Amino acid sequence: MKDQKWKMLFFLLLSMIVIFILVIFILLKTPATEEKYIAENLNTDDYVPFKIQTDKQDLNKVINHYLQKEGLTGAIDYKVILNDEVELYGLIPVFSQDIQLKLTFEPQVLDNGDIVLQQKSISVGKLQLPVSYVLKFIGDKYKLPKGVTIHPNEEKIYVSLQKMKLKSDLKVKVDEFNLKNDNIRFTLLVPVKE
Repeated sequence: MKDQKWKMLFFLLLSMIVIFILVIFILLKTPATEEKYIAENLNTDDYVPFKIQTDKQDLNKVINHYLQKEGLTGAIDYKVILNDEVELYGLIPVFSQDIQLKLTFEPQVLDNGDIVLQQKSISVGKLQLPVSYVLKFIGDKYKLPKGVTIHPNEEKIYVSLQKMKLKSDLKVKVDEFNLKNDNIRFTLLVPVKE
């Protein structure tokens, strides 16, 4: 009788482990659903443009201050650092432990002044996870600013600066975003509607 009970419990545990592994595998292989990015062109007739030039060090301060002030780092802490690429550092909770996450992106300026961040490299502790899975996780779990859309299947992040909420209805358009040469230029659009 004890022998039968032991066998039954063993097979029950084995089947639970197999089901758990299958669920994880299915979740990793399931394609991410993503919202479409539509490049919008801002009507600049109602705005006065101001040209701004800055460097990586100052822009790093502004970006991370904005993330903290807007409460976007939330329960899952992350930060963005501009070096020769755009780097995102964060933590992924896995089985009650936090694993270090680092993603690097190559920035590209679109004609309308928005930015596309093309995923370049990834490191998640010592794990080898699919890039689309990690980007989907970030999109689902991290609180992102309005105007930032993640497209896991394309391995891209679109940053629509025109959709971001800034005080006094200010808008920002990127003119140059060359991190290697530390040449960062924006146009700040100040509304003058009558």
